[in-house]
Amino acid sequence: MFEIDLQLVQIGTIISPIQRPGDAPRQGNEGGAEAWIDIDPAFRDAVDGLAVGDEILIFTWLHQADRTVLAVHPRGDLANPLTGIFATRSPHRPNPIGLHPVRILDIDSRRGIKVGPLEAIDGTPVIDIKPVI
Repeated sequence: MFEIDLQLVQIGTIISPIQRPGDAPRQGNEGGAEAWIDIDPAFRDAVDGLAVGDEILIFTWLHQADRTVLAVHPRGDLANPLTGIFATRSPHRPNPIGLHPVRILDIDSRRGIKVGPLEAIDGTPVIDIKPVI
């Protein structure tokens, strides 16, 4: 196994009406909510250049994921064959990084970035934001 010392920096936190994993849709476009990304004050200058209407990718750390899972029934449907997690979008994986394509709905210098539709639950750590090119 390859191991290196990786260090992630949490740049923000998701503030969402979705409170529990069981209440979240599988993907944002399947009923995701409008949510805020509360940007840590140390990273607020990094938002410069983003605008309402922009499409962005939010990378999150799925902090409630089970990091020992290696295979799942896709979409939680037992009728689907057991499949390795690298062939699925399961949140349960060795490095539970979430990828969320969203649109910017509002930007507030104190509150952060309002986005949607987003399936991440309230309190999810944000580790990066990138524009869709």
